[in-house]
Amino acid sequence: MVQLINQFTNKRIKQIPQKMIRQNPLTLVTPVKNGEHDNLEALLTKIRNDIINGLPQQFEGLNTIHYARWVLLEPKDADGKPQPDVGVRLVFSSDFDGDENQHLSDISTKCAQFFDDMYSHCEGYPAPGERTPESRKNYLSQWRVKSSAFFAGAPGRTLPQIMQENELRNHIWNFTKTGSWNNKSATEIHNAIKENVLATTGFGWATESTKTPVIKWLGMALLGIILLILLPFIIIWVLIINFFLEPKDDQLGLTPSQVDEAHIKKLEEYEDLQNQNQFTQVLIMKQGQVRLITLKGLMLFAKALISYLFVNGKLMGIPTIHFARWVMIDNQKRMLFFSNFDGSWQQYLGDFIDKSGWGLTGIWSNTQKFPRTKFLFTAGAYDEEHFLAWSRYFQIPTAVWYCAYPHLSIKNIINNSYIRNELFKDLNEQQAQQFLNRF
Repeated sequence: MVQLINQFTNKRIKQIPQKMIRQNPLTLVTPVKNGEHDNLEALLTKIRNDIINGLPQQFEGLNTIHYARWVLLEPKDADGKPQPDVGVRLVFSSDFDGDENQHLSDISTKCAQFFDDMYSHCEGYPAPGERTPESRKNYLSQWRVKSSAFFAGAPGRTLPQIMQENELRNHIWNFTKTGSWNNKSATEIHNAIKENVLATTGFGWATESTKTPVIKWLGMALLGIILLILLPFIIIWVLIINFFLEPKDDQLGLTPSQVDEAHIKKLEEYEDLQNQNQFTQVLIMKQGQVRLITLKGLMLFAKALISYLFVNGKLMGIPTIHFARWVMIDNQKRMLFFSNFDGSWQQYLGDFIDKSGWGLTGIWSNTQKFPRTKFLFTAGAYDEEHFLAWSRYFQIPTAVWYCAYPHLSIKNIINNSYIRNELFKDLNEQQAQQFLNRF
């Protein structure tokens, strides 16, 4: 049996490294050349249609990008009026495996034509005769913007691992459908599955369990101690916001039916095309250092919770988010929010309101036109009708959106890792039944 296992090689996808590889975000905000807006928009539309029609893109060959999007960011204020302080920018975001420096090297080397075609419409991109992997990388690097907070729903799982584990799950499912299991115990079925997988070429990697993240209780305890020490200052700060700032805040005041119909139709063109969806917002910060300090403090708190607590597929109790990030731009005057999630837009925001309305209110109440809040964390998002209208109003169209596994939910991905880890364990009857219930 040992010799049989050692003979297996994975010929379908490269072997999964056992060291947990971190998923990271990259955000580029690049100025578009004057007069190139329409040409760039036409190119983005073509790429978008190609992806929808299943045509492979050059960057897919990297086998490291989970999600990618491009957005044309128009310079507008909270009332939708043009702003002269900045021009049109091309925003790129990717959720990828590994090191950011290597990611930039890969897209500059292995995706040269794709990025040349797109970024030749942007200011300062190297001329055709000057384009090298190094010059491309240097150009893209200068437009990097660090995320204020970043969430990964299935941390530590590389793209090849996700695809492999889904392939394993499908193989087992097909095997169990074809067999006769009458009068068989759960442990007997589990053992039969093991034998079948061992006898199938390409699944040798499955004999080694994968590391999955766990809640860091020590980190949570330290965070609790810090919050307890800061509690008097936090209370005073919240009271200052409640009595001196919140009464002066200007709200959008629209209901969903009052948001511009053409804007809604533009957003809906790229929604509900598959099981997953994307969400892109550009928000304008409220003026004053108090709001900025408040947001920075909440982002630090969010980063700690994401690192210590939200490690098993749920962000503040929401089990549908694959990746999300908050990015401050324009000297911290504007904030970008990107999310990739399962289900519909309505379900997504409904989950946010029901399970984490306080968190939504605490963060987004520092941006303009947000529904009236009280004591920083109450009201706001809980005013569902006005919150949904506000969300749509500040949502902007995503020009291009790519997902490497549109057929998989975040629950599927995490469940597939459990299947892999339980497959070659010696399970009792109850554990074997739990294993079978995963299919």
